[in-house]
Amino acid sequence: MRKRWKSIFITYRFYISLALIIVLMLLGQYFPVFYVAAQLTFWLFVLLLVVDALLLYGARNKQNLQAKRILPTRFSNGDKNRVELHFTSRFSCKAKITLIDELPVQFQMRDFEEKFTLQPGQEKTFCYQLVPVERGEYYFGALHLFICSPIAFISRRYSFNQNAMVKVYPGLIEMRRFELMAISNRLTEIGVKKIRRIGHQMEFDQIRDYITGDDYRTLNWKATARKNRLMVNQYQDEKSQQIYSLIDMGRTMQMPFNGMSLLDYAINTSLVISNIAMLKHDKAGLFTYSDTLHSIVPAASNGRHLQHIMEVLYNQHTNYKEPNLELLYAQIKRRVHQRSLMVLYTNFESLISARRQLPFLQRLAKSHLLVVVFFENTEVHQLAQQRTQSTEDIYIKTIAEKFVFDKKRIVRELKQHGIHAVLSAPSDLTVNTINKYLEIKARGLL
Repeated sequence: MRKRWKSIFITYRFYISLALIIVLMLLGQYFPVFYVAAQLTFWLFVLLLVVDALLLYGARNKQNLQAKRILPTRFSNGDKNRVELHFTSRFSCKAKITLIDELPVQFQMRDFEEKFTLQPGQEKTFCYQLVPVERGEYYFGALHLFICSPIAFISRRYSFNQNAMVKVYPGLIEMRRFELMAISNRLTEIGVKKIRRIGHQMEFDQIRDYITGDDYRTLNWKATARKNRLMVNQYQDEKSQQIYSLIDMGRTMQMPFNGMSLLDYAINTSLVISNIAMLKHDKAGLFTYSDTLHSIVPAASNGRHLQHIMEVLYNQHTNYKEPNLELLYAQIKRRVHQRSLMVLYTNFESLISARRQLPFLQRLAKSHLLVVVFFENTEVHQLAQQRTQSTEDIYIKTIAEKFVFDKKRIVRELKQHGIHAVLSAPSDLTVNTINKYLEIKARGLL
């Protein structure tokens, strides 16, 4: 329901006109012609002021302006989200409008202001885009419009109660983009590699009649002899394999990159991987943990399962504690009995921290296919690549190169213990993780 408060605000034109009248009156004390001009200017000023007030506050103008904000049902974290504002003017003259929208506090935009004009009876749609960088609930406030007539001595404020709450979900737009690419077989356009299938990693489906063009290697000679016509074996890709996303919500995942935390990149990627896995008829599940277990979603592939994963992920936050991999291993051992693909999203900033977690990773890799996904520090990588011009630059570059080398050593040590690893920049995380998933499926490792 719209609420409206009538308020008068004096514009700069009012003060300029008043100052002109005062100057003319002061000059009129010495030159009578200026006094006459001051009187004429004063009465003209009063007349225009009355006309201006009637245009803005006349009896015919009770419903002279309407405004409405149209929001999507949910925002996508890290993407551009469209917001529409619709205005309708029923003023009898051209209206100059200054718009102030009360945006959610998460955006920290306290200077949002737009100016435009509306002709009598005109409808106008104004659009802008918002890019949230954290998940959760975003609250919009009222719409404030300050209206001036062409005279513009005073302005009238309209406030429309457009309070609304929008939930920001992880990477919805990115997930839909990858989904459309996967359905249309165009994933290579966004960096996903086309991986050749190795061997004959398929499950037997049925025996059917031979059709021209079928592979001769699939002929079933026993069924052919029994039916007295050519019969072939039909296969299908292995399905119903379990894909779990294990998301570390410890303090190291709060490191920022382009306004978003590493945790947000991991959550966005896990949502995309879960969606693609379900498109390939696999089952997707989820574990989030830090020093305690935050949430568990058992692997499934029904119609509403992806929505359930989104509802769990959209409001997850770190508690800045050290991750407890031993607790995670114990819960997985107790709850997951089928060999599954475990994609662990975490971050190792040093070789020592990785070696501290290695015993638990080895235990997990004995029962499941484990892929550890961690992040490349792009700022350190840039420091390692820059040219040196002083002794201090040499020291900085040497330390940066050591950190970069330690990351590569972590990958090598994980592979030596039979653990797959993906070292990726945050911006390339989704593509690199999908490539690893498709590689595992093509090689039949699971």
